[in-house]
Amino acid sequence: MNDRKHDVFDEEDRGPLSDLDFDSDEESAALEPGLGVRDESGQDGTPLVASRAGTLNIDTSSAGISDSQKRSRRPSDASTKKVVAWKDLPKKKQLIVITLARLSEPLVQTSLQSYMFYQLRWFDPSLPDSVISSQAGVLHASFTAAQFFTAMVWGRVADSMWAGRKTVILIGLLGTLLSCIGYGFSTSFYQALFFRCLGGATNGNVGVMRTMISEIVREKKYQSRAFLILPMTFNIGVIIGPVLGGVLSDPAGSYPDTFGKVGFLLRFPYATPNLVSAGFLTIALVMCWLFLEETHDALQDRRDIGIILGNKLTSIFKRRQTSIAYTPLHSRNTSISTDLEMSPVSLRGSDEDERETSKKPTTKRRYTTRLTFRRIFTTNVTFTLAAHFFLAFHVGTFNSLWFVFLSTPVFNPSDPDPPGFEPKLPFRFTGGLGLPPRSVGMAMAILGVIGISMQLFLYPRLSSRFGTLRSYRACLYLFPIAYTLIPFLSVVPSTAAPPSQKTGPAIWLAIAGVLFIQVTGRTFALPGQTILVNNCTPHPSVLGTVHGLGQSVSSFARTVGPVLCGWLYGVGLSRGMIGGVFWGLAGVAIGGLVVSVFVREGDGHEIWLEGDEEDE
Repeated sequence: MNDRKHDVFDEEDRGPLSDLDFDSDEESAALEPGLGVRDESGQDGTPLVASRAGTLNIDTSSAGISDSQKRSRRPSDASTKKVVAWKDLPKKKQLIVITLARLSEPLVQTSLQSYMFYQLRWFDPSLPDSVISSQAGVLHASFTAAQFFTAMVWGRVADSMWAGRKTVILIGLLGTLLSCIGYGFSTSFYQALFFRCLGGATNGNVGVMRTMISEIVREKKYQSRAFLILPMTFNIGVIIGPVLGGVLSDPAGSYPDTFGKVGFLLRFPYATPNLVSAGFLTIALVMCWLFLEETHDALQDRRDIGIILGNKLTSIFKRRQTSIAYTPLHSRNTSISTDLEMSPVSLRGSDEDERETSKKPTTKRRYTTRLTFRRIFTTNVTFTLAAHFFLAFHVGTFNSLWFVFLSTPVFNPSDPDPPGFEPKLPFRFTGGLGLPPRSVGMAMAILGVIGISMQLFLYPRLSSRFGTLRSYRACLYLFPIAYTLIPFLSVVPSTAAPPSQKTGPAIWLAIAGVLFIQVTGRTFALPGQTILVNNCTPHPSVLGTVHGLGQSVSSFARTVGPVLCGWLYGVGLSRGMIGGVFWGLAGVAIGGLVVSVFVREGDGHEIWLEGDEEDE
């Protein structure tokens, strides 16, 4: 705490320390809580630590300690760079529940991307491909647009004393569940748009989950693993979701011999994948209610009916497992029953379980004063959020354009669109890959396979070796390269003549190649950005608010990007320059690289208020 920045004399955040009387301004300026009292020579004296209202504790434990002795107490660089294994993470059960809650959401989002283009065409078959592309961008962005207006609100609710983190997550899962079911039964563009907005408005879970992970795993040495959980879970969803969406969408049209005469599937061809996604969301909702513990410092002692019920169900399950494992064996040569011998053990275990369930956890609060909202926006917070905007803009827009580009019909020279158009490389060409939903799902699953492989085996080691900030900046150079190359997939030779879909080993090797570059950048950028947003928090009392701000910034970028670039994609498609929008994304990625130069990694507690405590 001695080498931290303290700030307790702000007019708005002035606490009980303001009751102290000082004879002069010089004496007031001489006192720096936790840093000590300066004497005439400017040397630090005995540290003074403000702990409770109206009291001043004098800490003599570090008086007279030299700078060299203080430095010797700090951990060595070698120990901080040691790679942490997954098994070393604390509170793994809580992290598993958060992982399950996070997994259910990308399943929904990525599932519908594999068939969205064809669903929009089903809504109105008379619309041209350029209009459908624009609608897909609007539909994709509507979720994040609603999040932009509500994410910071949910962050403030998560920081409040009357709700907390868990309540916000349960509301988010329930809202996503209802919107998923409604979207599956939509029969028009505006119905689908309404339910997408409903899901986004009620869902602020990503920011709150990041807050909970940072409160569960407080030591920095675990962050490269802990903050990898959410993006890694997203990649698992990217693998499973598109495959489910591609296989389950329009079963009557995809499998006419089996489902061609089922009236329900003919009337609602895209309900099936959404009902499956709703099942995953229901499981996640119940698991969070029963087993997810509140991490808000002030609310951890609050009675939680879900946790009590979850503990009782766990206790019943354990007793049943014990009774099965110790099934008594009766001998024909003896009348002694082993039931009598085992019953005291079972009863004693039951009593212990009940006592464990009834115990209330006692926690030591790290802070008693909440930082005001206007003081959140320090220089580092501002630059970190700006870098977050650029990254979310081009990554979110790529995710939106990628499935549209894969679904866009191949350019046909015998029937050119626009009429009379002749391609002229390297810039004048148009058309997509023309892949059907199942192939789109496979192409999108490649994203997840590459990403999760790197996140499991590559990111933690390189992040531990080079640090979060250096590895984050280095990976940003990959995005402009990937976005520059992606549109040239439409001119890769195919084994099938136009207008058939692109096929053959050349196109799939090219897809894997450009995705390898983009996913490598994303693998390092997303968890790195999450850690930077978490650590730029000026005070732990506003941690949920800062993550809510981060999600609002991300949602705004993911709203503007897909809408704007979806329209530009349609313009480029109609004018014979499909690559223009992707090359524009490369320029945005370069802008994010420039902003990252001004970002630094904070410690999550830049401003200190009266009553703050060090983490043990």
